[in-house]
Amino acid sequence: MHVPIPARSHRRAVGGRRALIAAAALLPALAVSLAAPAAPAAANGVVVGGAPTTTDSEPWVVALSSRQRFGAGRSGQFCGGVAVGPRTVVTAAHCFGQEALGVTDWRKLPDLRVIAGRTDLSGSAGEEVPLSDVWVNPDFDAATNAGDVAVITLSQALPEGSVIPMAGPEDTAPYTAGTQAQVYGWGDTTGQGAYPQSLRTATVDVLADSVCEKAYPGTGDGTYLRASMVCAGMSEGGKDACQGDSGGPLVADGRLIGLVSWGTGCAESAYPGVYTRVSAVSGLVARHM
Repeated sequence: MHVPIPARSHRRAVGGRRALIAAAALLPALAVSLAAPAAPAAANGVVVGGAPTTTDSEPWVVALSSRQRFGAGRSGQFCGGVAVGPRTVVTAAHCFGQEALGVTDWRKLPDLRVIAGRTDLSGSAGEEVPLSDVWVNPDFDAATNAGDVAVITLSQALPEGSVIPMAGPEDTAPYTAGTQAQVYGWGDTTGQGAYPQSLRTATVDVLADSVCEKAYPGTGDGTYLRASMVCAGMSEGGKDACQGDSGGPLVADGRLIGLVSWGTGCAESAYPGVYTRVSAVSGLVARHM
């Protein structure tokens, strides 16, 4: 994020992690001021508080891009995604909203692509794959952020070995409080509009549902619902997803357990990141693969 300012999102369009896009893409200085939290987020130069990684080691991490909408810088990246099948990518529903894309139908952005195998968005490695179809969860609730998932069908298959399994309803262990998980993305590394060229990752802890219920009992940013969301971060803050990471993966025990969705600010101790709980939507995703 930096010309694009998309999202982790529902750090909503103004002051939120959502997708901060349209005006943000055209007016980066304004976008930065809107995206900045009340207090600077701690950061060590990655997602927020993480380290560099590559799509060679995590080939299932992909980027959503539209140069027409977000400019040529960083390949036009505006959200993240995760390959869960040779032709199937999951991401956040809000990445396909009008607030993000500026249009009501994704087909009106003819250059919309999924970029796979490109660690450095300033380069040309990997492939830019056109979209064949998109299913956006019709039950996505923009007020609470529940059901924040979309399924992209690609026009061609990704290379073998480029997918990661999803957690299913039977996979409860990765959601245990204290489990270490990794979040990945090309989003803001400071909470103040500093967007990297290359893929980053941070290790966070899965937190008890009660932590996020206390942080988000029903605010302007959303409402934490344990049945469909998972809470992750650090009790002291300092590590988190941020604007531009929306739709990207939260991974534990070799499985996709969450999709970057929303939160207040970035890496703030009192406001952990909230992710779509993949075990709750894996059945929906499977029906649209």
